[in-house]
Amino acid sequence: MRVLITGGTGFVGCQTVAAVVAAGHQVRLLVRSPDRVVAALGPLGVGPVESVVGDVTDPAAVERAMDGCDAVIHAASVYSFERRDGAAITATNVRGAGAVLAAAVRARLDPIVYVSSFIALGGRAGATLTADSPVGRPLGLYAASKAAAERVARRHQAEGHPVVITYPCGVFGPGDPYLGENTRSTISMLGGRWVLTAGGGFPVTDVRDLARLHAALLHPGLGPRRSIAPALNVSLADIYQALREVTGRALPTRHLPVRPLLPALRLLDVAKRLFGLDLPASFGAAYILSMHYRVDCTPARRDLGVEPRPLTETMADTVRWLLRQRHITPALAGRLAV
Repeated sequence: MRVLITGGTGFVGCQTVAAVVAAGHQVRLLVRSPDRVVAALGPLGVGPVESVVGDVTDPAAVERAMDGCDAVIHAASVYSFERRDGAAITATNVRGAGAVLAAAVRARLDPIVYVSSFIALGGRAGATLTADSPVGRPLGLYAASKAAAERVARRHQAEGHPVVITYPCGVFGPGDPYLGENTRSTISMLGGRWVLTAGGGFPVTDVRDLARLHAALLHPGLGPRRSIAPALNVSLADIYQALREVTGRALPTRHLPVRPLLPALRLLDVAKRLFGLDLPASFGAAYILSMHYRVDCTPARRDLGVEPRPLTETMADTVRWLLRQRHITPALAGRLAV
């Protein structure tokens, strides 16, 4: 198949490109900056890839990129909890998803894979989310944008179009070209900037397992489907413990309950935007942590054979990659620097 992939130079997107190419498909990218293609895909061993320059919010560019394609994976998204990114979040995550899905339906592509997020399904705190969970009304700019786009995708599904929705969880792993939220959080934990840790937790998806899921879904004629990405239900303490195990470092922390902190973090978000502060804390991230959602990814594991890898493997590979890219020092990598 010839598969159009949006967001192909991002964290999820570049790993998805590698998995789709490895599965024997041809790939075309819709990119805003073609100079970033080699930088994102080269380290993954992916050779020259056809690309079309354009933005996912531009219907004409989207249609031009889809011409001659059989399927699409829409992975373009702005993953940020910063209020200053509000306009970009709404444009890319909501309007962009609407433009890509509508164009794919008109072009009769099959399948039309939309990369959503588990947070779009957020309901009551502590809930176990499945692919059949209703769309939630989560708080925070990013979470709300994914819920809004989810409603658009499900309307297309209700009309019978072959839209396939995947639900990544907290995505971790090596090879993040832009050092997104979770990768920066990992660096902060290793560097001791998160001495105070909050309670709660969230499911974690290794980016490579998510990419394998996307490649496994590229089969036409199966109609609308939804799939929770392979994930491990963990706490923030579990992530710290995994980092301790793989680095051999103590990484001491103090525990705080997260929910009472939410009002203060709302104010902190405003201060960060007004004064340009760079602090490893935000209302959006803390809100997700406080809800302590769990997911049931049994269908993806059973039907597609994609198992979540151990958390220690994910974190060890992430730390090794951060060290190779000189984002952290050997001292922060601990025994993985040997």
